[in-house]
Amino acid sequence: MRATWLTCALFLLAACGSEQRDFSEASIADLHDQLQRGDITSEELVEWYIDRIAAVDRSGPALNAIIEINPDARDIAEALDREWQSSGPRGPLHGIPVVLKANIGTADQMYTSAGSLALADHVPPEDSFIVKRLRNAGAVILGKANLSEWANYRSSRSSSGWSSVGGQTLNPYDTARTPCGSSSGSGVAVAANLTVVAVGTETDGSVVCPSGINGIVGIKPTLGLVSRSGIIPIAHSQDTAGPMARSVRDAAILLTAMTGVDADDPATSDAEIHHDYSANLTADGLRGKRIGVLRSFYGAGSNPNVDAIYEASIAALQAQGAEIVDGIEIDTLGLSEAEGEVLRYEFKADLSQYFADSSAPVESLADVIAFNEANADKVMPIFGQERFLAAEEKGPLTEQVYLDALADSKRIARDGIDGAFEEHSLDAIIAITNGPAWMIDHANGDAFHIGSSSLAAVSGYPNITVPAGFASDLPIGLSFMGKPWNEKQLIEIAYAFEQATGARRAPAL
Repeated sequence: MRATWLTCALFLLAACGSEQRDFSEASIADLHDQLQRGDITSEELVEWYIDRIAAVDRSGPALNAIIEINPDARDIAEALDREWQSSGPRGPLHGIPVVLKANIGTADQMYTSAGSLALADHVPPEDSFIVKRLRNAGAVILGKANLSEWANYRSSRSSSGWSSVGGQTLNPYDTARTPCGSSSGSGVAVAANLTVVAVGTETDGSVVCPSGINGIVGIKPTLGLVSRSGIIPIAHSQDTAGPMARSVRDAAILLTAMTGVDADDPATSDAEIHHDYSANLTADGLRGKRIGVLRSFYGAGSNPNVDAIYEASIAALQAQGAEIVDGIEIDTLGLSEAEGEVLRYEFKADLSQYFADSSAPVESLADVIAFNEANADKVMPIFGQERFLAAEEKGPLTEQVYLDALADSKRIARDGIDGAFEEHSLDAIIAITNGPAWMIDHANGDAFHIGSSSLAAVSGYPNITVPAGFASDLPIGLSFMGKPWNEKQLIEIAYAFEQATGARRAPAL
């Protein structure tokens, strides 16, 4: 039924047509200049992206990045056009199409499903906090993006980008390969020019991996810089939403619009939210910065083509005036085990709280497990729910096992990063974000090769990935990790690297 509805919506909206223009790779600044001059309208822009989704996402390569189009998008854009003409732009995203990962709540005619059939018709009673912020900034919520079901927490044998609601999302650079996850559709939508920018969420790698593998910029902010209220959770001690864009500047504009103190998310009370993260970005932002080179991360040294990109990136940083401190050592012994225990406990507790707060059709993880078992032919045709079953066995968050695991995971990650920054007087630490995208394999699940997300994810510190090059025509990202609440400097560093290298290359679709 949902597929039929989406097909009809795409046909009707695309039938409105748009002028023969090409907004591929257009930045927010480019589009605002055209809107200001009256060369285009937001309504025309929305229609162009809907046409593009119909042509690229549902036919041709059939990337399958978008679960649904917002049926109100055209009307919202038309109203924003009238507002611009009468009183000027309301904010930095006025009239700009934004796609949301399908675990981010909206109280409109779209569903907030996390890709699960158990929530296929779920509409929360109000927008999530960040959606309110985006609407206040003038954004047009264009649609919802597919994701790895339940943000890739259901199974250890999952296929990134597959959900029982949306099917399998494909990599636009090679449709036989993974888009990574769990913000798969968000990453593909931006890379393939199905939207201007998108919002993803991350617990560990779910913004930076699909950004790196799809050749775009992704920002995983400091925990608490962006509110989590109204977003389907995995674990409150690591979860955050983050911007995904084709450029550092656009990601910074989106991040600025998303931030704000939320009374329903205590973690935001410490947020430094008075920055315009897109201001003062200059090509010489690396001059005099001390950059630590991390060479010990998951899969490091396993691919000579990736190693060559890393070395070229280090050379580019140095050529732009950065001081390179090579061979940074961070001990992560025990981190993975402690993190896994924390996620199992918090997933069960946080999910039940979300269900209660959002008037969801299920009340607990046990309900979801039972639904999946009753609908196994549709929900579990290629992988199971062993992580759900393990989480369901856990007790309350007062148990000592959980408290010890939480303390251990934070100590290992934060002490490691803090120690490196202090010992070497660093401004940022770099690592390769990802290896080349692996083949989609529904028989065996993901074959993850290279990744460096865990230190920033578990510590709650910021992490930005920027396109760094291509290995066998597949994008490779470079990650910049920083101290908490230091997004402004980290974005300036990432921007200078982007300007020096210009590694972003659109897929040939």
